[in-house]
Amino acid sequence: MKKHNFSAGPSILPQEVLKQASDAVLNFNNLNLSLLEISHRSKDFVDVMEEARELALELMGLEGKGYKALFLQGGASMQFVMAAYNLLENKAGYLNTGTWSDKAIKEAKLFGEVVEVASSKDKNFNYIPKNYSVPSDLDYLHVTTNNTIFGTQLKEIPQTDVPLIADMSSDIFSRNIDFSKFGIIYAGAQKNMGPAGTTLVVIKEDLLGKVTRQIPNMLDYAQHVSKGSMYNTPPVFAVYTSLLTMRWLKSKGGISAIEEENEKKATLIYSEIDLNPLFTGFAAKEDRSIMNATFNLSEDNLKETFDAMVKEAGISGVNGHRSVGGYRASMYNALPLKSVGVLVDVMSELERKA
Repeated sequence: MKKHNFSAGPSILPQEVLKQASDAVLNFNNLNLSLLEISHRSKDFVDVMEEARELALELMGLEGKGYKALFLQGGASMQFVMAAYNLLENKAGYLNTGTWSDKAIKEAKLFGEVVEVASSKDKNFNYIPKNYSVPSDLDYLHVTTNNTIFGTQLKEIPQTDVPLIADMSSDIFSRNIDFSKFGIIYAGAQKNMGPAGTTLVVIKEDLLGKVTRQIPNMLDYAQHVSKGSMYNTPPVFAVYTSLLTMRWLKSKGGISAIEEENEKKATLIYSEIDLNPLFTGFAAKEDRSIMNATFNLSEDNLKETFDAMVKEAGISGVNGHRSVGGYRASMYNALPLKSVGVLVDVMSELERKA
């Protein structure tokens, strides 16, 4: 029986997507060739890339608004470098809400002055800073919309006239956002969109060509845009599986429909965390992520019992990150509500046994 997969990433994918992707590995488009064997320059794969790029913009409501979608490699970690390389001429601002934004800041400092406009490091990143001011002389402001390790989520987009860059790796396509407020959006595929191996980058074209430094071709957004995201051999399987997942999302009613499901899952587990005296939440309530619920046992001596119950129920991937400890239930788009129900039942059963 398939386990209830709460892994933080690489994470759960829709079963129908896994079936279609596995079929393509054996025989793609009835070519009697594997998807892994065909030329990335063939019409069959060029069609895949073009549809994937167009569908990403469609789901975000960005068609015809001056944006281009790319499928690149190197994960969000590469985007920490590329975003600064392409946009940071003098000074950039970063909202520091966790491990990944901290890493992005360190990379950006290689290219210019970096200002932390606000940080939640003082409380081990268990909240999202508020009521901060954004300097008007920034080349851009960078935010991380969801923090997988700490279970916090940016609920309101900062109001600023400077270009906004967002790392949406762990909540892309999960909730309605005015995506047109952002100049660059990037997201590793391996949480809500596909397998590890590709990164979606959505960029407003009028941001390009503003820095005076020379940019190596592989790190130049403009180069990738001009080549239709095919400057070099793309990760064909990851792009194709991401396309299948985006098709699946569209068939379910798009982002609005999946947001309703995600809210139900989050409400279910947070209600149990708040009502069950054996558990305590890590993140501040007003900043809780609908993607990653982080929590701890209030009594350490129950850990062995709870872990055994979790395993017996067929639940996988709920251990918290080593920097936080405790537990983390990652509830990405493809995770069924019933899986959250199984975890909540185990939590309730622990209370009855204790």
